[in-house]
Amino acid sequence: MNEDSSVKISNKEEARSPVCIGREDDIKKLRRTTATVHNREVVVFYHDGSFYAMDHRCYHAGGPLHLGEIEDFNGQPCIICPWHKYKITLSTGEGLYQTINPRDPTVAPKWKSKGIKQRTHKVNVDSGNVYVTLSDLADNIDSDYYAEKFKKAINSPMKK
Repeated sequence: MNEDSSVKISNKEEARSPVCIGREDDIKKLRRTTATVHNREVVVFYHDGSFYAMDHRCYHAGGPLHLGEIEDFNGQPCIICPWHKYKITLSTGEGLYQTINPRDPTVAPKWKSKGIKQRTHKVNVDSGNVYVTLSDLADNIDSDYYAEKFKKAINSPMKK
Protein backbone atom coordinates (compact mmCIF):
# COMPACT_ATOMS: atom_id res chain seq x y z
CA MET A 1 0.00 0.00 0.00
CA ASN A 2 1.52 3.32 -1.00
CA GLU A 3 1.36 6.52 1.02
CA ASP A 4 -1.15 8.24 -1.28
CA SER A 5 -3.76 5.51 -0.97
CA SER A 6 -3.48 5.38 2.82
CA VAL A 7 -4.02 9.14 3.04
CA LYS A 8 -7.13 8.92 0.87
CA ILE A 9 -8.55 6.13 2.98
CA SER A 10 -7.81 8.07 6.17
CA ASN A 11 -9.59 11.17 4.86
CA LYS A 12 -12.60 9.12 3.78
CA GLU A 13 -12.73 7.34 7.12
CA GLU A 14 -12.40 10.66 8.94
CA ALA A 15 -15.36 12.12 7.03
CA ARG A 16 -17.47 9.15 8.20
CA SER A 17 -16.41 9.41 11.85
CA PRO A 18 -18.97 10.63 14.40
CA VAL A 19 -18.68 14.21 15.68
CA CYS A 20 -19.93 15.30 19.10
CA ILE A 21 -22.30 18.22 18.59
CA GLY A 22 -23.40 18.79 22.19
CA ARG A 23 -24.86 17.47 25.40
CA GLU A 24 -28.05 15.41 25.19
CA ASP A 25 -29.88 17.42 27.86
CA ASP A 26 -29.02 20.74 26.20
CA ILE A 27 -30.28 19.65 22.79
CA LYS A 28 -33.44 18.19 24.30
CA LYS A 29 -34.17 21.57 25.91
CA LEU A 30 -33.42 23.52 22.72
CA ARG A 31 -35.34 21.01 20.55
CA ARG A 32 -32.97 21.86 17.67
CA THR A 33 -29.44 22.98 17.04
CA THR A 34 -27.11 23.55 14.13
CA ALA A 35 -23.58 22.19 13.92
CA THR A 36 -20.73 21.72 11.49
CA VAL A 37 -19.83 18.09 10.93
CA HIS A 38 -16.72 17.61 8.79
CA ASN A 39 -17.27 20.96 7.06
CA ARG A 40 -20.97 20.27 6.40
CA GLU A 41 -23.72 22.31 8.09
CA VAL A 42 -26.37 20.10 9.69
CA VAL A 43 -29.41 20.70 11.84
CA VAL A 44 -30.32 18.29 14.63
CA PHE A 45 -33.88 18.07 15.90
CA TYR A 46 -35.23 16.45 19.05
CA HIS A 47 -38.89 15.57 18.50
CA ASP A 48 -41.19 13.15 20.33
CA GLY A 49 -38.32 11.36 22.06
CA SER A 50 -36.08 10.94 19.00
CA PHE A 51 -33.11 12.75 17.48
CA TYR A 52 -32.96 13.50 13.76
CA ALA A 53 -30.18 15.11 11.69
CA MET A 54 -30.23 16.48 8.15
CA ASP A 55 -28.54 19.04 5.95
CA HIS A 56 -29.26 22.50 7.34
CA ARG A 57 -30.38 24.14 4.06
CA CYS A 58 -33.63 23.10 2.34
CA TYR A 59 -33.25 21.22 -0.93
CA HIS A 60 -35.62 23.59 -2.77
CA ALA A 61 -34.06 27.03 -2.33
CA GLY A 62 -31.63 26.80 0.57
CA GLY A 63 -34.02 27.91 3.32
CA PRO A 64 -32.68 27.59 6.91
CA LEU A 65 -34.49 24.53 8.26
CA HIS A 66 -33.64 25.28 11.89
CA LEU A 67 -36.22 28.10 11.67
CA GLY A 68 -39.01 25.80 10.46
CA GLU A 69 -41.87 24.29 12.43
CA ILE A 70 -42.30 20.55 12.95
CA GLU A 71 -45.72 19.09 12.16
CA ASP A 72 -47.05 15.62 11.40
CA PHE A 73 -48.17 14.96 7.82
CA ASN A 74 -49.39 11.58 6.65
CA GLY A 75 -48.37 10.15 10.04
CA GLN A 76 -44.78 11.35 9.74
CA PRO A 77 -43.02 14.18 11.59
CA CYS A 78 -41.86 16.77 9.06
CA ILE A 79 -39.92 20.00 9.14
CA ILE A 80 -41.62 22.77 7.20
CA CYS A 81 -39.19 25.02 5.39
CA PRO A 82 -39.80 28.60 6.58
CA TRP A 83 -39.26 30.09 3.11
CA HIS A 84 -41.65 28.14 0.85
CA LYS A 85 -43.44 25.73 3.21
CA TYR A 86 -41.95 22.57 1.70
CA LYS A 87 -42.57 19.54 3.93
CA ILE A 88 -39.62 17.22 4.59
CA THR A 89 -39.82 14.04 6.67
CA LEU A 90 -37.39 14.08 9.57
CA SER A 91 -36.55 10.38 9.37
CA THR A 92 -35.94 9.91 5.64
CA GLY A 93 -35.63 13.36 4.03
CA GLU A 94 -38.53 12.72 1.66
CA GLY A 95 -40.33 15.72 0.24
CA LEU A 96 -44.09 15.42 0.73
CA TYR A 97 -46.85 17.12 -1.22
CA GLN A 98 -50.62 16.89 -1.28
CA THR A 99 -52.52 15.94 -4.43
CA ILE A 100 -56.04 17.05 -5.23
CA ASN A 101 -58.41 16.25 -8.04
CA PRO A 102 -59.87 19.58 -9.22
CA ARG A 103 -62.55 17.74 -11.19
CA ASP A 104 -63.80 15.93 -8.11
CA PRO A 105 -63.50 18.09 -4.98
CA THR A 106 -65.32 15.45 -2.91
CA VAL A 107 -62.28 13.16 -3.05
CA ALA A 108 -60.00 13.73 -0.07
CA PRO A 109 -56.52 15.07 -0.90
CA LYS A 110 -53.73 12.46 -0.69
CA TRP A 111 -50.16 12.83 0.50
CA LYS A 112 -47.49 11.74 -1.97
CA SER A 113 -43.70 11.52 -1.83
CA LYS A 114 -41.33 13.37 -4.15
CA GLY A 115 -38.64 10.91 -3.09
CA ILE A 116 -35.64 11.61 -0.91
CA LYS A 117 -34.70 15.26 -1.39
CA GLN A 118 -32.97 16.19 1.87
CA ARG A 119 -29.88 14.33 3.05
CA THR A 120 -30.33 12.83 6.52
CA HIS A 121 -27.54 11.77 8.85
CA LYS A 122 -27.15 9.27 11.68
CA VAL A 123 -27.49 10.43 15.30
CA ASN A 124 -26.20 8.48 18.32
CA VAL A 125 -26.26 9.30 22.01
CA ASP A 126 -23.41 8.01 24.16
CA SER A 127 -22.69 8.94 27.78
CA GLY A 128 -24.92 12.00 27.56
CA ASN A 129 -23.31 13.35 24.38
CA VAL A 130 -24.99 13.56 20.96
CA TYR A 131 -22.94 12.46 17.94
CA VAL A 132 -23.69 12.94 14.25
CA THR A 133 -22.22 10.74 11.53
CA LEU A 134 -22.61 11.98 7.97
CA SER A 135 -24.44 9.70 5.57
CA ASP A 136 -22.64 8.25 2.56
CA LEU A 137 -22.08 11.24 0.31
CA ALA A 138 -21.46 9.10 -2.79
CA ASP A 139 -25.04 9.39 -4.09
CA ASN A 140 -26.21 12.84 -5.12
CA ILE A 141 -29.27 14.20 -3.27
CA ASP A 142 -30.95 17.53 -4.03
CA SER A 143 -29.89 19.15 -0.73
CA ASP A 144 -26.22 18.57 -1.62
CA TYR A 145 -26.34 21.59 -3.93
CA TYR A 146 -27.12 24.02 -1.09
CA ALA A 147 -24.81 22.22 1.34
CA GLU A 148 -21.95 22.91 -1.08
CA LYS A 149 -23.11 26.41 -2.01
CA PHE A 150 -23.29 27.62 1.58
CA LYS A 151 -20.10 25.80 2.56
CA LYS A 152 -18.21 27.70 -0.13
CA ALA A 153 -19.78 30.99 0.90
CA ILE A 154 -18.86 30.39 4.54
CA ASN A 155 -15.30 29.27 3.81
CA SER A 156 -14.40 31.74 1.05
CA PRO A 157 -12.02 34.58 1.93
CA MET A 158 -13.60 37.96 2.55
CA LYS A 159 -13.58 40.30 -0.42
CA LYS A 160 -12.14 43.75 0.09
